[in-house]
Amino acid sequence: MQLLRKNILITSVVSIGLLTAGCGSLPKEESAQAQSQRPGGKQQGGGAVPVDALIARTGVLREEPEYTGTTNPFRTVSLRSQVEGRLLALNVDVGDAVKQGQIIAQLDDALLRTAQNQAEAELAALKSEVARANAQISNARAQVGSARAELEQAQADSQRQQKLVKEGAIAQQVAEQARTEARTAAQALRAAQEQVRTQQQALAAAQGRVVAQQAVVAEAKERRSYARLTSPITGAVLEKVTEPGNLLQPGNEALRIGDFSRVKVVVQVSELELGKVRVGQSVKVRLDAFPNQTYTGQVTRISPAADTTARLVPVEVVIPNRDSKIGSGLLARVKFETQTQARVIIPEIALQGTSGDKGQSASSSSQSPVSKRQGTVFVVTQAGDKVTVTARAVTLGERSDGNVEVLSGLQAGERFVTRSGRPLKDGSIVRLSILSEQPS
Repeated sequence: MQLLRKNILITSVVSIGLLTAGCGSLPKEESAQAQSQRPGGKQQGGGAVPVDALIARTGVLREEPEYTGTTNPFRTVSLRSQVEGRLLALNVDVGDAVKQGQIIAQLDDALLRTAQNQAEAELAALKSEVARANAQISNARAQVGSARAELEQAQADSQRQQKLVKEGAIAQQVAEQARTEARTAAQALRAAQEQVRTQQQALAAAQGRVVAQQAVVAEAKERRSYARLTSPITGAVLEKVTEPGNLLQPGNEALRIGDFSRVKVVVQVSELELGKVRVGQSVKVRLDAFPNQTYTGQVTRISPAADTTARLVPVEVVIPNRDSKIGSGLLARVKFETQTQARVIIPEIALQGTSGDKGQSASSSSQSPVSKRQGTVFVVTQAGDKVTVTARAVTLGERSDGNVEVLSGLQAGERFVTRSGRPLKDGSIVRLSILSEQPS
């Protein structure tokens, strides 16, 4: 764009020294010099025509608008107390860097430590109940084994007595007594087995109470850990809200921490320019604090709501901050990168004639590209000391501020005529003025 401004400046200076383009007469000094070089001091139609020439360069016709905003942390976190307690120590100050998980402050945890000890003592008592229940189950199982053995013995005795009764060796009464003893042993076995089941249920209940109490102990430990305030993110302290000695209630804020791994800038974009902005689009950001450095950021969010008065839409841009050099509150200048292709840009005064949309106003043509407008420029060709011009048809695009895009017909690096002392034609011999741009 600087080269484009240079071309415009040269053209403006030339316009002061020469009369209007086309068939206008030469300035006095040019006429005198031309007459002195021709026989008889008269102008000849075939003499070299003085011209001003520029070198064609590529550029962008219009500068993209620049928006200003203020740098902010990518995210801000409030560090708050989760329990009641007096603040004993605060280990950081505003501006200090902190790491995720770093202990920043300590609350008085005497009451929390007492609650934890009580919960742990109750847990120990419940574990003793579980141990007793296990012992009782072992005893009940031993009784089951003894009762099973007695039952087997009683059943064997009953069967033997029944056999002896059939042989007539003993009385029926003795056999009935043995049968009764076998039934009694069977009932004792069932009672012992039921006792085992009862003890197992008691054990399961005791184990359930242990599990519940373990949760109470874990909760007490967790609550006690809240007495140590730790940083949830890596960043820097933005604000210190309280001081050691103050009593904090649950929810009271102690510190505010900012994440500066990335920096966020919010700019207000006009609704007329909003169509050129999209999420994920690359942007260039300059900071007045670091004028020699340009940062590349990205559009992360476009607000769905515009300001009803100014019709401005907040657009959020995030830029990397790997060295953590960018702080909060810095003035940022944001320019959105577009897909506009760089083209050859020339002053409109270099055109010798146009066709297509010649009648179109400059204001309308600056808003939309024109691809069918044609024109002619004179390209300078130099062979030794002889300098001639060649008429070249060019296809024109957008125009703005007295300049026009050349879509085809003229290449960057070629010299072209911007003004001439007399009308030119293809093959005319010309003489470059001192204001003409020379190849580097």
